[in-house]
Amino acid sequence: MSRRLLAEFLGSALLAAVVIGSGIAAQELSQDTGLQLLENSVATAFGLFALILMFGPVSGAHFNPVVSLVDAAFGGLPWRTAAFYVPAQILGCIAGAVLANAMFELPAVSISETDRSTGAHLLSEVVATAGLIVMIFSLVRSGRAAMAAAAVGAYIGAAYWFTSSTSFANPAITIGRVFSDTFAGIAPASVAPFVLAQLVGAGVAFALVRFLYPGLSPAEAEQVVVPQDTRR
Repeated sequence: MSRRLLAEFLGSALLAAVVIGSGIAAQELSQDTGLQLLENSVATAFGLFALILMFGPVSGAHFNPVVSLVDAAFGGLPWRTAAFYVPAQILGCIAGAVLANAMFELPAVSISETDRSTGAHLLSEVVATAGLIVMIFSLVRSGRAAMAAAAVGAYIGAAYWFTSSTSFANPAITIGRVFSDTFAGIAPASVAPFVLAQLVGAGVAFALVRFLYPGLSPAEAEQVVVPQDTRR
């Protein structure tokens, strides 16, 4: 358990550092907002791919409370383990935000003032989260879990562009991004609506997976996001 929790903490921290750090770099290097978003999305997509490969064999590389909760709801992850994963992911994302700020010589903590709680943004979070969860569990159910690293990175990279919210799709990263008043930040007042929308998206995805893949077993669900080394 200690190895798994450390993997979730470190993976979440590095994910937040990638998302926020690449956003800061994009803001400093480019004046055009579209180019900034392109730079941020490409870095995030590649970063996710690498992090899932790095930590997947230890913890499954969830880095996302909704992934852990849906996995537990399917019977793959014990609820007790999910209860430990979620705070590790949240604390990791907060630590990653502080790290990103420090790497660019910004104040370690700067509370974001970027309000994102519009109706379009919240609908986007429902769609982005539902799509992410359905994609992950469809790969598991069809025996293609080994493709998850590339698929998750590709999906999030694309969702930066087809959603108005730029696809947070993750309560932990949503909380972490509060602590950096930069390109990737989100104001504290927007967090609760975003997290609620993400939970709704997870619920929609859970229902869709049960309908589309009714044979999902606990043994198969244990392979989320990627197959783990059971010797650990």
